[in-house]
Amino acid sequence: MQTDKQEKRPTMQAQHSEETAPFGFREVKAAEKHGLVQTLFGGVAHNYDLMNDLMSGGVHRLWKSAMLDWLAPRPGMRLLDVAGGTGDIAFRFQDRGGGPVMVCDLTPEMLAVGRDRAIDGGRLKPYAAGGIDWVAGNAESLPVADRSVDAYTIAFGLRNVTRIDKALAEAHRVLKPGGRFLCLEFSHVVLPVLDKLYDAYSFSVLPALGQYVAKDRDAYVYLAESIRTFPPQEELAARIRAVGFERVSYRNLSGGIAALHSGWRI
Repeated sequence: MQTDKQEKRPTMQAQHSEETAPFGFREVKAAEKHGLVQTLFGGVAHNYDLMNDLMSGGVHRLWKSAMLDWLAPRPGMRLLDVAGGTGDIAFRFQDRGGGPVMVCDLTPEMLAVGRDRAIDGGRLKPYAAGGIDWVAGNAESLPVADRSVDAYTIAFGLRNVTRIDKALAEAHRVLKPGGRFLCLEFSHVVLPVLDKLYDAYSFSVLPALGQYVAKDRDAYVYLAESIRTFPPQEELAARIRAVGFERVSYRNLSGGIAALHSGWRI
């Protein structure tokens, strides 16, 4: 189930200082967060896709399909997929008729999983030939030229960057005029009762699954905590607009467990 929401007046959360950033419920030095994120995802990379299936009951696949439905890939469309190391969005984009994809991820281990999946699936062409390139890089300082891509996607990655507004500004910089920004992210539940059930699930079942399957309970405690410190839907929409995007809107998925945010570079 999904609903479209136009941007409303935001309720701003407390802002973090320039020196610190949230890492779950902890405040850490901003300069250290990217290393902590790298270490965390490096440790779970080989079980990342399996854990997504287990902890969402496969629903993440429907959310990603909704993202691609909204994007509407077409031949020749150039995509930058950020924080997409295992290739899930890139492969879906090309399977729906999209053009070349650059996958940019902070964590080398995640990129290695994506490259292996691409090889196993016979996806051997590079970006310049209409295929996929795999690039290590930070969402806050992308190794991508100005106004060079038609679409920018980030699925379950914006929550992990140190400075969200810098990452959003980078998305705006690399998009061509007329380009589309789409963010799929865990968000804030908007349905009564479901929010209580989701909290109980997040802080009990998810860490247990992480311990049993990925052998890393702490990574999935971080997941639950990081969702709660991420900006709510209306605040994120306002921040997307603040860096220059137009026609900003969002859709709640599964009652707000996840949300799709969209913006256009005009």
